[in-house]
Amino acid sequence: MIPMRLSEIAQVLGADLSDVRHPEALVTAPSAVDSRDVVPGGLFVATVGARVDGHDYAAKAVADGAVAVLASRPVGVPALVVPDVQPALGLLARYMLGHISPAVIGLTGSVGKTTTKDLLAQVLERHAPTIATDKSFNNEIGLPLTVLRADATTRYLVLEMGAGRKGDLTYLTELAPPRVGVVLNVGAAHVVRMGGGLADVAAAKGELVEALPTDGFALLNADDPYVVGMVGRTRAQVTLYGRSAGAHVRAADVRMHDGARPSFELVTPSGRARVELDLIGEHQVSNALAAAAVATTLGLSADEVADGLNAARRRSAGRLEILERPDGVTIVNDAYNANPESMRAGLRTLTALAGARRSMAVLGAMGQQGDTSRTRHAQVGRLVAELGINVLIAVGSGDPVAMAQEAQSANLGVTVHLAEDVAGAVRLAAGLLEPGDVVLVKASSEIGLGACAHELARA
Repeated sequence: MIPMRLSEIAQVLGADLSDVRHPEALVTAPSAVDSRDVVPGGLFVATVGARVDGHDYAAKAVADGAVAVLASRPVGVPALVVPDVQPALGLLARYMLGHISPAVIGLTGSVGKTTTKDLLAQVLERHAPTIATDKSFNNEIGLPLTVLRADATTRYLVLEMGAGRKGDLTYLTELAPPRVGVVLNVGAAHVVRMGGGLADVAAAKGELVEALPTDGFALLNADDPYVVGMVGRTRAQVTLYGRSAGAHVRAADVRMHDGARPSFELVTPSGRARVELDLIGEHQVSNALAAAAVATTLGLSADEVADGLNAARRRSAGRLEILERPDGVTIVNDAYNANPESMRAGLRTLTALAGARRSMAVLGAMGQQGDTSRTRHAQVGRLVAELGINVLIAVGSGDPVAMAQEAQSANLGVTVHLAEDVAGAVRLAAGLLEPGDVVLVKASSEIGLGACAHELARA
């Protein structure tokens, strides 16, 4: 963050200074919404959630080094008091961004955002100072926090932009106007909130490319018809990436290697280079191509992009995270979130990784699927059977039961079990596991199956 005095921040936000003895005190470090993440010289942002009120942790945050608290009421320690913390945080980020000049890259899509963001950051940071979204902090709170980590030395600002509803991306792009925008795909994540159909999801995701300036760049997935349909919604120069022959940045000679790790020939307008990813799953090719399209647009050569991708490692937990046990059991923790597209990718990755080993899928519900939820869960169950996965444990009541029933009715040899909850899934899976098995654990984040993956890894 560029250093700012409390008095200056108060003027920008129209905030009242409460319990502030030194208005000229400098804020020099990033902000945090979790008091455990406070660093000396930063701001503590007191947000109010469903279960936790950040104002209750204000004193601890200041004791741990926060210069002040951004709050909606006095808290007994130095504070900048505003009517609403969330828009104030966004306003501060927008103000600060106006005083530095990084290349702002916005990235959205139904699946793959975090992995693509992590890949891109690892490519770019080899060449210039780069700030990227931490974990999946991609909303109206997380994005400003990311912006406030940047300073005058930052050349690339990589912002993962999430959208749960129409209008979300318009708001985020107003806070941090991107010059480069990437749309990965359109899928059924948040389909209910966005209107009920994939066309509604596309309308929401396309807000990113609509926000790009005439001298900007829109990077669109050539393999997704909904994304290609956004070409007419942007004033920016369009680059298509993907496995399609007509893509400007594309993959040729895609191969799958031991451990389900893909490789491909990266083809760009300026050259070609071989990419061998350390990530698992063939779907990672598309994520890598999106990162490559951005890096190429920013002037990196094909060799520089390939070197960065080849050196990249998984950074975010809960996304095809490999956990190995001493008895040879491999746990694949992909329980950060789930929707039909990521379920399909995860199950295909499980079968590729398992090979001749016995495979087990521990699956919970996919949220936000609306009236089609039961059908979509049944389709997942059918895919489990068709892929030849040996064991399915469906966790929870309702839709997971439909998943189990469909897998069973396919009569293709999968052994199906039901678990009432996460604890039941742990007990059931632990009793069924044999040395050498490969297990995929996946569900929407609110199900909490990540705990199951870690318990099984410790068993």
